[in-house]
Amino acid sequence: MRALGLLSGGLDSMLAVEVVRRLGLEVLAVSFSSPFFGTARAQEAAAQLGVSLMTIDVTEKYLAMLPRPKYGYGKNMNPCIDCKALLLRRAGDLMPKLGAEFIFTGEVLGQRPMSQNRQSLHIVAKLSGYEDYILRPLSAKLLPPILVQREQKLDTARLYDISGRDRQRQMQLAQEFGITNYPSPAGGCKLTEPGYARRLRRLYETDPAPPVRLFKLLELGRHVRLGDATLIVGRNKAENDALERLAVPSDAILRVSGYVGPTGLLTVPCAPDEMRRAAAIIARYSDAPRHDEATVQVVQDGASYELTVVPIDPETVRGLLV
Repeated sequence: MRALGLLSGGLDSMLAVEVVRRLGLEVLAVSFSSPFFGTARAQEAAAQLGVSLMTIDVTEKYLAMLPRPKYGYGKNMNPCIDCKALLLRRAGDLMPKLGAEFIFTGEVLGQRPMSQNRQSLHIVAKLSGYEDYILRPLSAKLLPPILVQREQKLDTARLYDISGRDRQRQMQLAQEFGITNYPSPAGGCKLTEPGYARRLRRLYETDPAPPVRLFKLLELGRHVRLGDATLIVGRNKAENDALERLAVPSDAILRVSGYVGPTGLLTVPCAPDEMRRAAAIIARYSDAPRHDEATVQVVQDGASYELTVVPIDPETVRGLLV
């Protein structure tokens, strides 16, 4: 019998793979990517476990769901219930093609207050459309049996009854299974990060259907409000290079002439007074003298021009940061 596991690369999903494999089943794994999470950790985990991994980009469906998730957001902009259901639905759709009889995850009952309480696990499974095919092997003894359990195709006695936020049992299992390299429980999804969430809310306020590249730009630099526009200011060479790489011809790129300083990026048109303010902000973060005029070059749509400005006051900028 074959099973398909959702592998995030975290310890719980790695343990789930090993638990199911020790039942004598053939295990395949799948990991998903979007602008907010990737597959790097899952690929490392799959290599360590020696399991075959598929990676699937769910960006299109994720961006359709994100602005209006049916079950809302967590503490930041993380739509955990709708997200889990989307990924499980995509995994479930793969079962016939792969010959898998069920899918499984590393979810633990009660570990996360929003998305892993008993009601949420039920809602996620039902919303996915594969309610009777989703096994949570680490907590299976505490949850209703799914189809393969009722048909006695699985030895439920060899599954687990882990619950709550204490991870001692998982760490003991990791030692027993020889899993020594795994990441800390936190991290992995940008939507849970307060700073990223603030910027994302701001983006949706100004553009209800932003192009994918703008989600990548949310990770970079300082973000400064300029009316309906947002100026992104690189904080180091790597970010400056990334801003230029992600820019399109209609964007405005700003640089201070004659001094070391950041690259600035504006992705929406600005009124002349706002462009001057953007130039003054770029000058403020450069090595240009604080009270002298500086020249800022603006490149947009294949043309360039210069603005002469005095660097803006740091306190003023601080009040505009997103």
